Amino acid sequence: MPRLSEVDRHRALGLLQAGLPISEVSLRMNVNRMTIFRLRQRLHETDTVSDRPRSGRPRCTTQRKDRNLVRNHMNNRFLSASASSRQTRGRNNQPISANTVRRRLSTPGLQARRPYIGPILIQRHRRQRTLWAQEHAVWDRIQWRNVVFSDESRFCIDHADGRVRVWRRSGERYQADCVREHDSPPGGVEHL
Repeated sequence: MPRLSEVDRHRALGLLQAGLPISEVSLRMNVNRMTIFRLRQRLHETDTVSDRPRSGRPRCTTQRKDRNLVRNHMNNRFLSASASSRQTRGRNNQPISANTVRRRLSTPGLQARRPYIGPILIQRHRRQRTLWAQEHAVWDRIQWRNVVFSDESRFCIDHADGRVRVWRRSGERYQADCVREHDSPPGGVEHL
């Protein structure tokens, strides 16, 4: 049987005040007759038809701890949720789970994503890349057919091959603190 919304509760009470019996109101509302009986009883006892507050499980972190979690992950985008859960304590010094950290980080829109892996670029590199692109923007297809781009070797020198995630919002993929930088071997474009 469906649960009565706030509007339907008032409608059922209106039907009762119009003189309809509880059984007739329950048939029209498609609910059990005890539901209508308890609704009328609650109105007489509390002067309201709203749900009573439910206790529920209290949050294990305070709003301040939640803000600190977000701040820590904004400062270190590659910090994992499990590492953060080991560093953070909840209320009454209780440990918190990695899932709790993920839920707290998803509230402001942060999601764990695979990072964009790109070369380490300083300002000089960026300038050189822009100049190269501007010089070669006027090349036609025939000139580009004589160019071979190759980057087939993979050597893991500075990091493990483990799964790494970055905490970022939508649209922040290429933001500097969300890019995992790597050193590429020396080389460049060769003309044939």
